[in-house]
Amino acid sequence: MRRRNQIDDPEVKEKLDKLLPLGRKKWVRYDEGALLYSMGLHSFEELAKKAKAVYHYNRIVLVNTEKVDEYMELMCADDPTDL
Repeated sequence: MRRRNQIDDPEVKEKLDKLLPLGRKKWVRYDEGALLYSMGLHSFEELAKKAKAVYHYNRIVLVNTEKVDEYMELMCADDPTDL
């Protein structure tokens, strides 16, 4: 059984190398973000919307990864099971 977004997959590694040649990208599309955060597409869409990091331009949807990171840090800091 193949796991989604498995890092051992050479195809995924190649995609990530192309996405991050000089470090982290600030703006990504949903499919790029799902790869970067190692989660499914729908889960990343929900996370980006909760973080209010989604921007629409014509028919393009961009996600601000800095806002997603900030949202995740705030939510994890409030999580009592993180202790």
